[in-house]
Amino acid sequence: MEQVQKLIKQNLKQYAMFVALFVIIVFFQITTKGILLQPQNVTNLILQNSYVLVLSMGMMFVIITGYVDLSVGSVVAIIGAIAGYMTVQLKISAIPTILTVLVAGVLIGMFHGVFIAYVRIPPFIVTLAGMLLFRGLTMVILNGRTMAPFPKLYENISNGYIPDFFGGSGLNILTLVVTAVLILLVAFGIIQKRAQLKKYDIKQTGWAFDIAKIVIAALLIGFVGYSLSAYKGVPNVLILIGLLFVIYNFVAERTVLGRRVYAIGGNEKAARLSGIKTRWMMFLVFVNMGFMAAIAGIVFSARLNAATPKAGNGFELDAIAACFIGGASASGGVGTVMGAIIGALVMGVINNGMSILGIGIDWQQAIKGLVLLGAVAFDVLTKQQSD
Repeated sequence: MEQVQKLIKQNLKQYAMFVALFVIIVFFQITTKGILLQPQNVTNLILQNSYVLVLSMGMMFVIITGYVDLSVGSVVAIIGAIAGYMTVQLKISAIPTILTVLVAGVLIGMFHGVFIAYVRIPPFIVTLAGMLLFRGLTMVILNGRTMAPFPKLYENISNGYIPDFFGGSGLNILTLVVTAVLILLVAFGIIQKRAQLKKYDIKQTGWAFDIAKIVIAALLIGFVGYSLSAYKGVPNVLILIGLLFVIYNFVAERTVLGRRVYAIGGNEKAARLSGIKTRWMMFLVFVNMGFMAAIAGIVFSARLNAATPKAGNGFELDAIAACFIGGASASGGVGTVMGAIIGALVMGVINNGMSILGIGIDWQQAIKGLVLLGAVAFDVLTKQQSD
């Protein structure tokens, strides 16, 4: 019993958000009388929160360095505006438009990065200026109007689904196959990590704990996969999010680049004295944020199938909240890409559940604020206990 308590204490912070997400899902599943986890609503949860999932992965790296980017909502808006102007007004096809707005996102990130890393203006001020600047330019480009529709190829980024090559009727067979492969990959990853820890003689938990993780992960992935297959299959945007997660999780956990970002967040002065080019790293972090905001802008405008002047309002707050709820530290140096995903899902389930229950937007904002405050308070309290 004492060993179990010790295990729970050691992994409390790491798995607290998984438990919180599970509790929130169960609560809304009961209060919505089963509507929350219906196949169509599971798909809607993914589609409605796709932009937050993308933004939170980029924002996590910014927060790990100890800062935030307040401009991402306005960048989402201007990316949609540029895409709308190119496709609707200039009649340019989808592929050149997508490439152009991705370059625009990188240039915006470079604009922020130069002032932050080399001119040494605080990121709060630079990104606040960017928020105002790019919101104003969005209004100029759109002239206060909504531009629509986008080409079908562009729209399908968020509203399309992977076709079932197996020709299943009722259930999407391709989705079930992908689900089975994902379960096997997760199980292999957990077993491989255990083997690596053993190789370096690092103390690890018993087999029961890892088997429990594999079973829980298999149940979750299996349920989501079955729900998707029972509706229309795998959304295109889910493939995009999955690829981004694999890439960014690998960078954060397995590369020198990722370790340097964590080092800067832990102690920037010590990182610089150890030979890390901190200015260059900060520049890259904000360039990456601009790139991810551009992807989010494409995803959101494709979802609406329109470019609107009000697009992106409050998105920066959603992304920042998702990271903190997912375990990032307000002081920097702590956070994971998986945590950002979990945090975004927590926010998404709360939004969706309250909308189904008919709770007004005013109360939704208040409740989300309390959830964010509770997550940060939990981070502070667990850190104090460990000191």
